[in-house]
Amino acid sequence: MHTAATPSRKSLARQTERQLLATVCVLGLAAFAPPVMAGPAVGQFELKDHEAEPGKLEFQSQNAHSFGQPRRRITRDTDGALLFDDNSVARQRHALEMEATLTTFLRMRVGIEYEKERFEDVDDMAFANAFADLTLDEIAVEVVAILKRVPENGGIGFGALAEFEHPIQAGDDLNSIVLGPIVEGKFGPWGAVGNLTFVHHFGNGARGGAQPERDQKWDLAYAAQLSYAVNENWLVALEGYGTFDRLGNSGTPGEERATFGDHDLHRAGPLVYYSFSPGKRHGVSEARGLFGADEGESGNAKGDDDDDMAVTLGVGMLFGLNDHTPDQTLKWSVEVEF
Repeated sequence: MHTAATPSRKSLARQTERQLLATVCVLGLAAFAPPVMAGPAVGQFELKDHEAEPGKLEFQSQNAHSFGQPRRRITRDTDGALLFDDNSVARQRHALEMEATLTTFLRMRVGIEYEKERFEDVDDMAFANAFADLTLDEIAVEVVAILKRVPENGGIGFGALAEFEHPIQAGDDLNSIVLGPIVEGKFGPWGAVGNLTFVHHFGNGARGGAQPERDQKWDLAYAAQLSYAVNENWLVALEGYGTFDRLGNSGTPGEERATFGDHDLHRAGPLVYYSFSPGKRHGVSEARGLFGADEGESGNAKGDDDDDMAVTLGVGMLFGLNDHTPDQTLKWSVEVEF
């Protein structure tokens, strides 16, 4: 009969030394690892307004295709390794969302986003401006509170937005939370909406082992629309979207930021929206209060069309206003309310 050999004190000591050395190496890597990059926050180029009719559901498809991408800046660090800027650049973005209005002052939305974005980590300069395949990128949950509704005869209303965004792929991408006010005004056929939001990036990715320091910064994002309702079906608008990358000294900027600086993004351009109710003679612009119709009147959402489906199609072109932003962004959307 053979028995298992008992390890000597010397071998146990060597094993303990190796474990201690491995622990020190892991802690050292964690301490000196570069921070996880977080480029400027980029939303889906979508306005958040005060529309809220309890019991209504709405499916939304928000889409963007960008052209004339800014060239990626490249240099080498002190060790000779390639260093790339961390600007947020995507060729395509598609969001599929479902929204439910719970009360006259509260609505919720859940959605997923597909994105065709530029490779972040590349070893060859030839792939610096290459894009990955279109992939499922993140899931988001949003809550909108309407604090003061826009008066039916025209005026100003106020609300608040809170959204949590979680990347699907476990890795270097960070979670983000979006918080800010919603201001909306209507005066006859004219309308205006403004969103000003603070975006905070915070920890995500695999746990355990050597973890790089995360750039848990704050960004400031905005979205604005000035619109004119031509008639009950057609609405033309001028919209603007942008991000101020990093507020103050928030977060832990990496070597990329020290080398290339921040990347503010700004876009603006014209859009047109067409709204209609299938099977009805009139559109849904009047039902949505663009002309200040009283409750119960024909065409109002609370009148005969209470159970009717409303469809809104939108398309337009946003133009980049600075060097960090793509030259053109084609924006199109489909919204179906039922």
